[in-house]
Amino acid sequence: MTDALEAAKLKAEKTYNAAADTFDAEPLGFWDRYGRRTVERLKLQSGAHVLDVCCGSGASAIPAAQAVGSTGAVIAVDLAEGLLRLGRAKAKAAGLHRVEFRRADMTALAFPDRRFDAVVCVFGIFFVPDMEAQVAELWRMVRPGGQLAITTWGPGIFAPAYEIWLAAVHRVRPDLYSAFNPWDRITTPDAVGKLFADAGVRHVEVAAEEGYQILRAPEDFWTIALGSGLRWTIDQMGAEAALGVKQEILNALAAKGVKRVETNVIYAVAQRGSRSA
Repeated sequence: MTDALEAAKLKAEKTYNAAADTFDAEPLGFWDRYGRRTVERLKLQSGAHVLDVCCGSGASAIPAAQAVGSTGAVIAVDLAEGLLRLGRAKAKAAGLHRVEFRRADMTALAFPDRRFDAVVCVFGIFFVPDMEAQVAELWRMVRPGGQLAITTWGPGIFAPAYEIWLAAVHRVRPDLYSAFNPWDRITTPDAVGKLFADAGVRHVEVAAEEGYQILRAPEDFWTIALGSGLRWTIDQMGAEAALGVKQEILNALAAKGVKRVETNVIYAVAQRGSRSA
């Protein structure tokens, strides 16, 4: 295991355990929206067995469990136990008994080859430095006739608020500033298609979808930051600095009249041939 991979996993786990307190707030409705739309693209059959990797609080696992019914099964894995607890509570409230939320590392899953009818990863593939190897690992677990679905961010995530965020962070804590995110490598259909090809996966359908999240008030963007990957930066800067950054961002959003942020996505679905060995 490389130092870079270990560091990436620890950062993701810490970030999303912290973000669990806000993850399902209304301004973060895009989690459920894109999780559901990813599952809809698979047209899952009753009785199917599904693996959901980087499952969060169940945005794709819950609709997958509803689709496969009582004769199917969904295993949903994530590193963040805080998010898994949310998922378990949702499944219980929905009366879904064939979905299991497990804490697990997607780079070290012990499932056998060709185990699942569908493997799903929504907003998670970019958490590992070697995305090609991770795609290949997920593909390994897809049985003949099955599907692999990966959804990632398109260009301009959270624009125009994200640019305001970057400027505020750079002013207060330049050591935490980063204009590059790991998903920036795969924000176009061509880049996602190349990722699959480099991983040895063929027969992939890739589609871009424009989207946005309404901001009822500037404070909604701060809620998004608290319930997303931006949480790590907030927690690193400390309470006083975070308060200053928050106020600067809210003032700028109000002055510019920002009423929504972009949430563009890229969907990719690969189909394994029914005669695959």
